[in-house]
Amino acid sequence: MSIRLGDIAPDFEQDSSEGRIRFHEWLGDSWGVLFSHPADFTPVCTTELGFTAKLKDEFAKRGVKAIALSVDPVDSHIRWIDDINETQNTQVNFPILADADRKVSELYDLIHPNANDTLTVRSLFVIDPNKKVRLTITYPASTGRNFNEILRVIDSLQLTDNHKVATPANWQDGDEVVIVPSLKDEEEVKQRFPQGYRALKPYLRLTPQPNR
Repeated sequence: MSIRLGDIAPDFEQDSSEGRIRFHEWLGDSWGVLFSHPADFTPVCTTELGFTAKLKDEFAKRGVKAIALSVDPVDSHIRWIDDINETQNTQVNFPILADADRKVSELYDLIHPNANDTLTVRSLFVIDPNKKVRLTITYPASTGRNFNEILRVIDSLQLTDNHKVATPANWQDGDEVVIVPSLKDEEEVKQRFPQGYRALKPYLRLTPQPNR
């Protein structure tokens, strides 16, 4: 089953490096980042999990919980975490799901037979507090993720959920944003964007970023 944007993220109960997890219950009213790894004790994954641990404060200030997944069992995860902490100079501070029965992998379509019929691909899902999937990204096993991009997308999602704006190409937090074309009433525009805007075209109006 493929998961599309706007779908409710499938719920599940599974073992992890931090005990049994009921996914929706564990998420609570937080945003979530669920990301899969081909296997334990692999080099790219080791760097990714280490970098994720270092982003703890960045995730926390955005109200985001991170959770990883591999098809290896819990005891393997525990040994691997020691390696991650040692080589990446950090402390893993989020759970790693032990999906040995591939229950979660099948729910989230993480095994692509044409890539590898036994290992998960490097997929990532951003899930909002309503349990809706807001972003999906799938990388090949050989390519590590850019977690700064994940934070950028979460910033954009949280901003655009609260204001009638969209974020342009290469937008970073604090840059100008686009007023959505559907907002046409000039009085409402003035009320929402008191700093004014630049109209490059009637449909392309740039304004300073509102406070998130």
